[in-house]
Amino acid sequence: MKDARLRDYLRPIAMSDVERPAGALPLAGGACWFDRVEVLRRGTEPRIVAASDLDAAARDRLCAPRPDFGGLSLDRPRIMGILNVTPDSFSDGGLFLKPEAAVMQARMMASGADILDIGGESTRPGAAEVSVDEETLRTAPVIGALREGGLDLPISIDTRKAGVARAALQAGASWVNDVTALQFDKGMAALVAESAAPVILMHSIATPATMQDDPRYDDVLLDVYDALATRVAEAEAAGIAHDRIAIDPGIGFGKTLTHNLALLQRLSLFHDLGLPVLLGASRKRFIGTIGAEAEAARRMPGSLAVALWGVAQGVQMIRVHDVTETRQALSLWQACTTGGAA
Repeated sequence: MKDARLRDYLRPIAMSDVERPAGALPLAGGACWFDRVEVLRRGTEPRIVAASDLDAAARDRLCAPRPDFGGLSLDRPRIMGILNVTPDSFSDGGLFLKPEAAVMQARMMASGADILDIGGESTRPGAAEVSVDEETLRTAPVIGALREGGLDLPISIDTRKAGVARAALQAGASWVNDVTALQFDKGMAALVAESAAPVILMHSIATPATMQDDPRYDDVLLDVYDALATRVAEAEAAGIAHDRIAIDPGIGFGKTLTHNLALLQRLSLFHDLGLPVLLGASRKRFIGTIGAEAEAARRMPGSLAVALWGVAQGVQMIRVHDVTETRQALSLWQACTTGGAA
């Protein structure tokens, strides 16, 4: 087997300027483009090569339009609205714990979101595990009520437990969003394969209760990439089709501020996996640290800045609390870069 230290990782240098030079290549079939690639290798200095030097396989991974994901086209950035039906989430815990409050909030977000992500267990640092029964009682009735009320947006169930995911899918959820990339519950991969639901594989380490206890990496960017590549391969081996998988580098999950910034600065590396990329950084602690805002609910401006940075790096989905504000910001970003609205 080839020594992992000799492997090259390809990071397209994403651009969104209206003046696109001849020979520039589309990034994942979206509005961004690139004409240079940063080649990364463990233990060596990065080097820059022309996009025209890529071989056919690399060009296809980086350039090919991502197929529709769960019925949602990825020809433009998509907004995933966060709905935490929990008493203890770091930003909005307790606000939407009652089903009627959750349903009202979901309907409000639906006017600007492309996807709703509903979770019944906090995964904030230090959070305790919730039983399958309790998490199901928090989420499935809300999903069912939304479907009965005529909501037709994709709904993602944010869970690491197969029993919760099964109940949510039966109630009308469309996707599974697993912060452990199918590692916490041995039955999750089989459930996703059997249901044919799209799945988002997020990188994390340990559990929410311990993930911030001195997390360490040899090279956080390449370590997270390799971990996700492994999880994608194992998902496919379990019978989950390649075109039903998206990946998320897991900002804030077992990462320090320095780790988060390293991932964000070279976020476009993850396009080299040839899959849709989701970025979830909304209101997280590093935004409060850099932006000098201790209260999570007041971190919307910093969250918008990071979301737009992700869009400029070509990510296909952004997971946010502040849907209306993000929709407006994205519409302006797209008008400035492509002349079209979101």
